Amino acid sequence: MIKKALTPSEARDMIVSKLSHNFGVIPTEATDEHYYKAIALILRDMMSHEYATFTNAAESQNKKTVYYLCMEFLMGRSLKNTLYNLGLTDVMTKALQGLNIKIENIYEQEPDAGLGNGGLGRLAACFLDGLATQDYPAMGYSLRYEFGIFRQKLVDGWQTELPDRWLPGGQVWLQSHPENSVKVLFDGRIEENWADGYHSVNHVDATAIEAVPYDMMVAGYGGKGVSRLRLWAAKSNDFDMKLFNGGEYIRAMEQNAMAEVITKVLYPEDNHAEGKSLRLNQQYFLVSATIQDIVRRHLRIYGTLDNFPELVAIHLNDTHPVLAIPELMRILLDECGYSWDSAWDIVTRSIAYTNHTVMAEALECWQVDMFARKLPRIYQIIEEINKRFCAEMHEKGIDGSQIARMAVINDGIVKMANLAVIAGHSVNGVSKLHSEILKESVFSDFYKVTPEKFKNVTNGIAHRRWLNQSNPGLSNLILDLIGDKFITDASALQGLMKYKDDESVLKQLAKIKKANKVKMAEYIQTNNGIIVDPDSIFDVQVKRLHEYKRQHLNAINILSTYLWLKANPNAEFTPKTYIFGAKAAPGYYFAKQIIQFIVELGNRINNDPDVNKKLKVVYLEDYRVSVAEKLIPSAEISEQISLAGTEASGTSNMKFMINGAVTLGTLDGANVEIHESVGDDNIILFGMTTSEVNALKHRGYNPQEYYNNSREIMDIINYIEREFSGKFHDIAESLRNKDPYMVLADFSDYSIAQQNASALYADPMHWNHMSLVNIAQAGRFAADRSIRDYANTIWEATPVEL
Repeated sequence: MIKKALTPSEARDMIVSKLSHNFGVIPTEATDEHYYKAIALILRDMMSHEYATFTNAAESQNKKTVYYLCMEFLMGRSLKNTLYNLGLTDVMTKALQGLNIKIENIYEQEPDAGLGNGGLGRLAACFLDGLATQDYPAMGYSLRYEFGIFRQKLVDGWQTELPDRWLPGGQVWLQSHPENSVKVLFDGRIEENWADGYHSVNHVDATAIEAVPYDMMVAGYGGKGVSRLRLWAAKSNDFDMKLFNGGEYIRAMEQNAMAEVITKVLYPEDNHAEGKSLRLNQQYFLVSATIQDIVRRHLRIYGTLDNFPELVAIHLNDTHPVLAIPELMRILLDECGYSWDSAWDIVTRSIAYTNHTVMAEALECWQVDMFARKLPRIYQIIEEINKRFCAEMHEKGIDGSQIARMAVINDGIVKMANLAVIAGHSVNGVSKLHSEILKESVFSDFYKVTPEKFKNVTNGIAHRRWLNQSNPGLSNLILDLIGDKFITDASALQGLMKYKDDESVLKQLAKIKKANKVKMAEYIQTNNGIIVDPDSIFDVQVKRLHEYKRQHLNAINILSTYLWLKANPNAEFTPKTYIFGAKAAPGYYFAKQIIQFIVELGNRINNDPDVNKKLKVVYLEDYRVSVAEKLIPSAEISEQISLAGTEASGTSNMKFMINGAVTLGTLDGANVEIHESVGDDNIILFGMTTSEVNALKHRGYNPQEYYNNSREIMDIINYIEREFSGKFHDIAESLRNKDPYMVLADFSDYSIAQQNASALYADPMHWNHMSLVNIAQAGRFAADRSIRDYANTIWEATPVEL
């Protein structure tokens, strides 16, 4: 490991040198920000050196390279993770101490690289760590958004969005490579010619936008394997001097601005035509630049594309980058001269697809007229793929209505998910339950025809980040008990099972949890102005705000508890602190209402002296990775309460589990596998199963029946209508008359589960037993295991021999 080659004095000299050469300051003049950037530059140089060695070894061994395409990489902060993986945390801490600087202050200088919305982007980030640690040659590809996911500001409880200016502090990790820029073409028209048996295609009158790559290195644990994340920035080199000299300055600047808006902001809202158009631009810009880059690199090394599938694995992380399929076809056909059949053979053996959701809105459909106008050549290729696929299905005797459902183009819509399943050699879900749902419903037509394509790879987390770095107290206890094998092999955590009834160990576990809760309570007091009791149960629900995740189920149970406490002020009650963190999509009005309802309910409870010693509600503003790293180690109950059959996997459930929180949840997503791992006695389950949900839907779900037949539900909804001046009428009305995610159907069972959780918590030794069992059984949910599953069953990739 690198730590053996660097002493604190050498590290101190390197810091002083960077401060002088890069920032023109001496140590006594340098700010904490100068120190942060100096250390980042040192680490960047180290990783670049290791990456060159690593890739040379991969090329000499003819190793298959994994290219991981995703519109999101929620990297969070990099400094602490990089120091840890390179084995330099202690060295750099001592070096800074010699300069009278605290490393904790340096960590706080780094902004979160919020290039993602939630689980999808964080999974991609975890996978880069897992790939590097296990020595698989890999590159991630995404966009260098100038503004990441918005900063959330709650004004009277209402979410407002502020720009997330991460680049000023974050770009120190990025190395630009303008020499590797490529051009991406939009609009225009296609001219085709046949001459001497050769087909030529010219894209004329196109708008050309330059894609400039910026690289970020991600070191694996031990520092030998390094992944590279390439982020593309949009740039226009065209400038109309004639307009400018004529005084039309704004019009002269317009073309540049319209080009560069592609990588300005993570995910524009698509509830209007301009937003849809920009999202399509973003997706094609990513895949065109990426596929050109991959092909160019492969040709530089091997000189031919005939061996492309043997040496390249292109992985599409969800439906957003599926245009990689026709883009690779375009390059093979139009630029490399392959026949259709030969090109299709290369594409279908190189590309695999992971589906991350059963939500219809995430399966990416485009109107034909906009798509064909914006991407004329890509549309031609998709038309041909669709024509050939439909003809093949007819030959197989497939029913016409089934073919229509499977078609890429149908009823004026281009369906990206169908294209991914048709062209990919593998289609996988991200939990056992989710993968079965894909086969049974979402892609059932395809599963009947090509069952061999369908696989499962359950998600995983970077456990070194979410346990070793985020929770050093717990990590050190585990090291003392079972040694350090779990750092690189999370399955070794099972060695903790022999301590599940060891009173001394369980007391140490409780002490560590209490210390984490005290730290989190301090954070809440500083940032929310709310004093919470570290001896209360910390019940946490953090994830994107979406109706299917059912934060409003949690909220109405809190309201019910509040009303019960008001009516029974002297009743025995285990104090609880409910903590929420979530951002809603900017155009998702109902989700924003739920946020405001939780905030206002919390204000009412927190300011009511009749109950606020027993019950508190905290909504963490601007929830992000660095906040999660503080919160998750303090949590005791992990709320995973989506309607069964709606959450593909979840990864927060895994992070909470490995930190000793007990899952309170439905049998949905990876909760099913958590239940398999810990057994009935170490998880708190409630609610309908997926089959029961489907049966109720089939019978016809009527929430009004639950409202009419439950005094408790009626009181809750009436209170929402009456006591908040009609502000949350939409929530009350939805619950009573629509309730698309069956909150009322599961409410009674959820309320009982909450009471059971409080009863279990009243026995500290038993609760800590449950906690330790969860930690011990969390190893199967490590990203390292996920990566091995992908490598063995989908990519057919092997590690570099170092």
